[in-house]
Amino acid sequence: MSVFQNFIGGETVAAANVSRNINPSNTGDVIGEFASGTKADADRAVAAAKAAFPAWSRTTPQERYDILKKASDEVLARREELGRILSREEGKTLPEGIGEAARAGQILAFFAGECLRFGGETMPSVRPGVGVEMTREALGVIGMITPWNFPIAIPAWKIAPALAYGNCVVIKPAEIVPHSAWALVDILNRAGLPKGVLNIVMGKGSVVGQAIIDNPDVAGISFTGSVQTGRRIAANCVAASPMKKVQLEMGGKNPLVVLDDADLKIAVECAANGAFFSTGQRCTASSRLIVTAGIHDAFVAALTERLQGLVIDDALKAGTHIGPVVDENQLATDEKYIAIGRDEGAKLHWGGERLNRENPGFYLQPALFTGVANSMRIAREEIFGPVAAVIRVANYDEALAVANDTEFGLSSGICTTSLKHATHFKRNAEAGMVMVNLATAGVDYHVPFGGRKGSSYGPREQGSYAREFYTSVKTSYTLA
Repeated sequence: MSVFQNFIGGETVAAANVSRNINPSNTGDVIGEFASGTKADADRAVAAAKAAFPAWSRTTPQERYDILKKASDEVLARREELGRILSREEGKTLPEGIGEAARAGQILAFFAGECLRFGGETMPSVRPGVGVEMTREALGVIGMITPWNFPIAIPAWKIAPALAYGNCVVIKPAEIVPHSAWALVDILNRAGLPKGVLNIVMGKGSVVGQAIIDNPDVAGISFTGSVQTGRRIAANCVAASPMKKVQLEMGGKNPLVVLDDADLKIAVECAANGAFFSTGQRCTASSRLIVTAGIHDAFVAALTERLQGLVIDDALKAGTHIGPVVDENQLATDEKYIAIGRDEGAKLHWGGERLNRENPGFYLQPALFTGVANSMRIAREEIFGPVAAVIRVANYDEALAVANDTEFGLSSGICTTSLKHATHFKRNAEAGMVMVNLATAGVDYHVPFGGRKGSSYGPREQGSYAREFYTSVKTSYTLA
């Protein structure tokens, strides 16, 4: 069986303990054994990154461009192989896995270009003979804690800007899907990164993640995960001495509004894709389908028909639309919320049953609830599985009010042929991202990603906006 070790200071570092990476499509398939690091491993990685930072932060833009571009080329050339690794360990269908691997390569290429686009600003002072220059400098050592649902794209969109702007990195990927992040780190290091610039320490969040957060030599923490953990990280970073910069992405309970005038076919595709594809395991998933009365019954009937035609099976099998849930714990969570929905009085209109397939795995029929009130737990709490709630409303005004009645604010969508309603919704939806006649899940890599309220905290991720987190502004004055 393959054993994958931590990579610290340019060297593989063996761990005393390992964890097994299991294929959720076939629980008899053990992908490999991955190092389970310790606090000492995390501290050693931070020390290596700190030592590498002075030289790396002063490399030329061309040097950083060349490394990121070389890594991008390899990721794109190996996207089918990397996509298979991803789908095997996380459960996304193979086309989705390959697409995510390609996106990681595109992100690396974008930030290679950012190395060369990175500039400053000058302006005259209000005082005669004085010049003012504004520049951006790398923060230092960045700690990254990434989730299991996008195991190569999210590490890529955190690592790439950090490196492009001259930072050094210690990353801890999700314990249940370490292979994709390990492969990405391996590619970047072989592309020419100096020792210590990029380190990976795998293991438990309570051990490795906490050690990274607590280390005083870490200047910033970028985290994607649960609200509860994100809030604790924020509190720790603010209370730390010195205080740490923090960037948090923490989930959503995203609405998709369907108005009477919507194109029914488009609305059904938006709902099916946004709510159920990737097994609903996306923070941008449309788990609340808010539908006006005039189209409600037709929409539910058409969406049910669409669900009945979906194939739920092994992620690597051709023709699969939806793969398994990522692991037994998440499957139990999904089933718990299905039971909660029934107990609260919602109608389980379709699905929600465990499925048996050729190989043992964590297979679940998509669950569609109707008769849901927005006050119910299945409409308020993030489930992170293929469970969607249909909420009937009278008109657009009520739909908007229900859409905004949530502690989250990541992504919000509307299906309508009315320019008036689309324009009003874009302006008044309380979310960081708004989609019109598109699924709430699915965003570009060159524009900012993030939300409002309980979904996000700190500067945006992705695109040129990433520099707000990974750099610090310096203002310099010169007397001529």
